[in-house]
Order: sequence, then C-alpha cells, then structure tokens
Amino acid sequence: MKAYLAATAAVSLLLSTGSAFAQVAATASTAPDLAYEAVPGFFKAPPGDTMGELQGVATNSKGNIFAFFRGPQTRLWEFAPDGKFLKEIGKGFYGFLFAHSVRVDRHDNIWTVDEGTNVITKFNPDGTKVLMVIGHRPTQTMGPYATPKGPNPPDEKYTLCRPTDVAWDQQDNIFVADGYCNNRVVKYDKNGRFLAENGGAAPGKGDNQYNLPHGLQVDHAGNVYVADRGNARYVVLDNNLKWKTAYNQYGSAWSDCISEGPHQYLFVSNSNPNGNAPGSWKIGGQIYKMELDGTVIGKFGHAGKLAPGFQVVHMMDCRNPNQIIVGEIESWRMQKFVLKGSK
Repeated sequence: MKAYLAATAAVSLLLSTGSAFAQVAATASTAPDLAYEAVPGFFKAPPGDTMGELQGVATNSKGNIFAFFRGPQTRLWEFAPDGKFLKEIGKGFYGFLFAHSVRVDRHDNIWTVDEGTNVITKFNPDGTKVLMVIGHRPTQTMGPYATPKGPNPPDEKYTLCRPTDVAWDQQDNIFVADGYCNNRVVKYDKNGRFLAENGGAAPGKGDNQYNLPHGLQVDHAGNVYVADRGNARYVVLDNNLKWKTAYNQYGSAWSDCISEGPHQYLFVSNSNPNGNAPGSWKIGGQIYKMELDGTVIGKFGHAGKLAPGFQVVHMMDCRNPNQIIVGEIESWRMQKFVLKGSK
C-alpha cells in the first residue's frame, strides 16, 4: 500500500506541473497568417495499438520520424517518411519512464530525454545500441517517486533533475535544458564532459535565470535558444552560455525548433496550457515562424481539440521548414503540416 501511495503521489506531482503557469497572450498576434495544409491520418500506428501523450517528435536525415510518448509505459516509435510504422526502439529500456523529448543529431544518432529517470540517452542511428547516458536514474532502493526530494545543487555537473531537452552545435558539444527543478542550461563536450552552465537550482525571471527551461535548440553559429516556459519568453545565449537577448512577444514558450539548410528559421509555439483554462483558446494555439534574430515572418494554426487544431503542442520538428510535425499532449496525437507561404 505504501508503494502504491508513493507512486500515486509521484504521478500527481508530475501532472500538477503542467498547469502551473498561466496562459500569456502573444503581442506578435498581428503577424501575417501563413497558408498551410494539414495532412490528416498521416501516421499509421501498428494494428491494435495507439499512441499516448505525444511528448517528443523528431526526424532524421532520411526523413524517418520518431515519436516519444507516455502511456502505460514510455515508448519510442519510428515511422517511415510516408507515415508507415517501422519499429519500436528501446522497449523496456531502463532509461524510459516518463518521456519528455526526442532529438536526432547531425550524425542521425537518436537522443531521448526522460523526465522520470533523469537521464538523457544517445542511441545509434538504428536504435539498437546505447552510445552514451547523461544523468543518473534514482536507485530502486529509494522507492517509487517522481524526482529527487528538492532541487539538486546547481554545481551537480552530472546529475540532472527532470531534464526537458537536448541539442548540439556543429562541433557536437551537447546542450541540455535541465528544466523542472534545476532551472538551468548545461553544456557538455562531445564526450559528455561538463563545460559550463547558465541558471541555477532556484527559479528566477531576470537575465541568466529561468523558470522551467522547457525546450532548447542550437543554430549553426552555435547560439542557444531556450524556451523559458515559466517566464513566457525565448532566451538566446551564445555558445559559452552567455546571455544575449530574449524574445517575449510570442506568448507561452513551450517549444522551439530550428530548421536545417543554409537559411535557418526559428519556429516557436504559443501552446495552450494543460487543462485549457478559460480564455486560453482565444490567445493560444499558434506556431510562429521567425528569423533567428526574432523578426516574425508569420503564424499558423489554432487551438482546438479536433484535428487540425492544436490541443497542447509539446514539441515540433521543422528540419524541413515547409514541413512541420507537431506532438500534442492532451490530444494524444502527432500531426503533419505543410506550409505554403504567406497569404
């Protein structure tokens, strides 16, 4: 009974964090609408199976799509470019407990970020071998619980506390958003050795502070873009994690994505909060397309429970800036959209 109550309390803690922040209106809401087309029913789950809460989506250089989601177990699925299910990766893996994000690096290695085990795992491109683990899963002897009791000290270089995202620069340095209880961004070298951090254990709203860094991307110049969810802003750091600026005109800051190619674009999500509080549908649900300097190009999408609306966008893939794949928590789905340009 004690184990059951502890597990129940752990799940309650994890779920309660989703609605801790109020919805924020985007001051860039007058941005032009981008014409887009939804591709309904694109992803085909295996017969008799369904996705759960879609936390992470990513694509590799071949166009294959990865979906990292929560259900009775955390699972990682791979789809072909045409949406056909290919395989499940890491079934029963010790590093999977409470999915948060999946990313694919420039070498097509697959990386998962698990908020429940506090670890980030690097798999080889076909998902058959674990190449690296960053972080430490709490030991079984401490019983079932959601996270270490209290935030880790900010100088814990290799112990994460409910991490949220991972990205890399062109030298393969690793950047981690250590989000829910450490409120920091950490930089490691390509071998996983600690280099630097920005932020700390306590939440804050000033420069070099965060209140739940929830998403993270790095451009080809090495700049780091952090979705600072609790502060409703997208923070920009240089490659050494020194503060540069923040974009605060795009509403709730849940997820960001940077496209590939010679001209990179930044996509940010003004996501509905979990629970869809009264009035949130009128001021949320859009995805903004921007230049890296924060100049808005346009927006698309709308809040809604039915496809092609967005319930709660948790993560996006924009490797191809004209093809956006969206993972949603509360609608338990992954959607594909094709951008047609400005109206």
